[in-house]
Amino acid sequence: MQNIGILLPRSTYYNGIAFDMQCGLREGLKKSGADDLRIISENIGFGAEKQPVYRSAEKLLMDDNVEVVLAYVGHRTAQLLRPLFMSANKLLVVLDAGAHLPHEWPVSSNIFYHSLHNSLGAWLAAEWATRDGFKTAGMLTNYFDGGFLHTMAITNGFTHSGGKIGFNIATGYQPVDFSLEALKEHLAAYPDACLLPIFSGDFAEWFFRDIHTLFPDRSLPAYLPPFMLEEQMLKNAVYPGENAKGIAVWSKNLDSEANSEFVAAIKAARREANLFSLLGWEGASLAAHAVHLMNEHNGDARVVAEDLHKFSFLSPRGTITVDAATNNTIAPMYQAKMKDDGSGHSELHITGEAENTLEAWKKIRSLDLGETNSGWFNSYVCN
Repeated sequence: MQNIGILLPRSTYYNGIAFDMQCGLREGLKKSGADDLRIISENIGFGAEKQPVYRSAEKLLMDDNVEVVLAYVGHRTAQLLRPLFMSANKLLVVLDAGAHLPHEWPVSSNIFYHSLHNSLGAWLAAEWATRDGFKTAGMLTNYFDGGFLHTMAITNGFTHSGGKIGFNIATGYQPVDFSLEALKEHLAAYPDACLLPIFSGDFAEWFFRDIHTLFPDRSLPAYLPPFMLEEQMLKNAVYPGENAKGIAVWSKNLDSEANSEFVAAIKAARREANLFSLLGWEGASLAAHAVHLMNEHNGDARVVAEDLHKFSFLSPRGTITVDAATNNTIAPMYQAKMKDDGSGHSELHITGEAENTLEAWKKIRSLDLGETNSGWFNSYVCN
């Protein structure tokens, strides 16, 4: 029996993140016919401290003799692990929310990235706003979410499409410090502006609550990135009106056999399908194929990487391919609207596949971030 490893995170707002990811990985291996692979897990906390992450990865490689490691870490942490995996001649599959934008896109035969693409979704949402005729927008975020460079994606997606950012609002981090009162003044100055918010978890709930409270007779036009359309969060979110829409990664209601099978498998394992179990499920396909290639090519990671560039597989969100220029997987994304679930709360309604996903990906890859930087090493929603 061969081993694969997974570095699992913690999250304050998604308490079950590690359980969901491991459940998705385990059930995905069964679906891939690779349930003979043994999973060895290590907890890395919020992933913000570099040395514990390095030590956990080193343990998996040296003590547990794993062939492939899946890790919920960002690009910056992955690059710190690069020498370790090159020395071990083993493969690291980075499972990522896609909230950061790297300043460079270094390619290593030992590292592949599988993402939920929050930055790409943010860019596509902003482009959608300009297609709907909006010329001015306000960007809203908070101390945590605003520390990731998907803020660059949503603003540049808007300005590169001919729009202008008229105002910015940064809220506090704690419930007592969270306020959108400034939005009244800004919308008085920019009455034709749309909103480009970036929030996650409880912050997203507070955003929907406050715009509903502040503007009870008005449905504000808001174009949302994927993590603001996360279905488990939406169940507790106040319905903000018919003009809230955006780009979703996935929905449990996507009409496909692959999605029905995934949702049923996770339910049978006594969990609820969500973005994190999806990431683990898809990671299983990558890990199983990578182990097969490692066996076929006698552990030559460079040859394995060349074969992975040609790999594609059907996932619950559609066919996933690999961008050989960056070692990143690319998946379909979906246009979506929020609907009232009948109780005043929200639910997700997919309206169709997003337009120009690959074109937007190429624009993001070539985006000049200048001296823009972030102090966050932790992975998105791991706070």
